[in-house]
Amino acid sequence: MKLLISVDMEGISGIVHSSETNPERYDYQRGRELMTADANAVIAGVLDAEPTAEVLVADAHGTFRNLLPEQLDRRSRLVRGKPRALNMLAGLDEETDAALFVGYHVRAGEGPGVLAHTMNGEILDVRVAGRSLGEIGLNAAMAGHLGVPVVLLSGDDAACAELTDLVPETVTVAVKEALGMAAAVTLHPEEARDRLRRAAADAVARRAEIPPLALTGPLDVEVDLASPYTIDLATLVPGVSRAGGARTVTFTAPDYATAYRLILLLAQLAMIKPA
Repeated sequence: MKLLISVDMEGISGIVHSSETNPERYDYQRGRELMTADANAVIAGVLDAEPTAEVLVADAHGTFRNLLPEQLDRRSRLVRGKPRALNMLAGLDEETDAALFVGYHVRAGEGPGVLAHTMNGEILDVRVAGRSLGEIGLNAAMAGHLGVPVVLLSGDDAACAELTDLVPETVTVAVKEALGMAAAVTLHPEEARDRLRRAAADAVARRAEIPPLALTGPLDVEVDLASPYTIDLATLVPGVSRAGGARTVTFTAPDYATAYRLILLLAQLAMIKPA
């Protein structure tokens, strides 16, 4: 059995503020330790259910260099660094039996949700076939395109609800109740890790009951961008054009994998500032 655990940071137990997720801020090291501990709890749960499983852990926050390699469960292998194929899902392929999303957050514009955003602060919304998707939905659909179900998600209550709306059968663990962008009622980290371990074991055991999220093409995609400069850059990409709204670009993709890669490209273009 092959399993991929994708670990973001905003939805990790105890984390509520960007000072804990930003490498340039004072509390980042503590955030890395919390992130690594949550990942270890999920690894342990996965291996409780499937002791011989191959476990890949994809560091999926910011620089993709946040998890502490020397503290990560040695029974797993770590995917870190960027750029890389499939971004937050690096290591995923058709041979993967299930994916688990740890420390994920709700999409931009939703909430209350701790540190809510979609990819970066420059992406205001992404709509695929008319449905608004954040990182949770975009990544779940990419996994689904490869036939892989997302069997577990942890984060705040809003993040859990976002995936449940897409795939009701998925196991979720709300490690905190969001009060706002930078406030939450949190579980004690040790309690959160106990719940994560039990839920991961249950999710892997029930993987056959959880369907992949499949979006079949062709797919119309709309992306709302914060910066007019990003829109100028985006329309240089073949097939991407301005839509009716001043902040919106649109394209049609033949399948979801193409749509996903183009959305990732637009997110990277959004980080470029005028010279």
